[in-house]
Amino acid sequence: MPEIDFNSDLGEGFGLYRMGDDEAVLAQITSANIACGFHAGDPRIMRRTVAAAVNSGVAVGAHPSFPDLQGFGRRKMALSPDEAYECVLYQVGALNAFVAAQGTTLQHVKPHGALYNQAAADPVLAKAICEAVRDFNPSLYLYGLANSELIKAAEAVGLAVRHEVFGDRTYQADGSLTPRGQANAMITDADQAVAQVLCMLREGHVVAVDGTKVPVRPDTLCIHGDQPGAAAFARAIREALIREGVTVRAPQFA
Repeated sequence: MPEIDFNSDLGEGFGLYRMGDDEAVLAQITSANIACGFHAGDPRIMRRTVAAAVNSGVAVGAHPSFPDLQGFGRRKMALSPDEAYECVLYQVGALNAFVAAQGTTLQHVKPHGALYNQAAADPVLAKAICEAVRDFNPSLYLYGLANSELIKAAEAVGLAVRHEVFGDRTYQADGSLTPRGQANAMITDADQAVAQVLCMLREGHVVAVDGTKVPVRPDTLCIHGDQPGAAAFARAIREALIREGVTVRAPQFA
């Protein structure tokens, strides 16, 4: 029977500003990627989001980004490998303090935004990220774009990986996500999202915007918690997956 983890990016407010309905999304997902302060999140939001995830029985992961609070971590940056390593290690350690205070254990690390997308194509950046994760805790999972350089780098340094696919994003023929600046980057229809996810689970590929069938390994499914109506979208996807006989659960620790 098909099985998949269901994750979402949470804790992405800052100060008085809030992004999305994290509590409602947590009711549908199995793993949470929690912002660590560089693109969103502050100490109070990090603490509360970790606590909410624990109370919901959802596995906790760190969601580090480029140091780009103004741009929500979605702008390209050129960091040296040492800078990238230090940024990731710093953020994972910060979130882990709140995880430990809740008496639980960090499950995974998933880079955010431009850091994620650049590392999917850049083996040097990917290696720096994965070395930071390994040096922090080699038993953590690394979540990365399916079949990307980030996945390859994680495997090369001995990390367990979860190939990530997306229910709310379209794909390019090379397996990358359609850039957000393009009109067709986001999928906003739940039925379309479910059809895309089921295709990936059953047939092992996703259909890119030009019709190309791109091979993928769907270990973990992401929807973005900051999109409008994310909670209802997540609920529709999870209910459809269960109807189709798909087991939805977080991965076991490596």
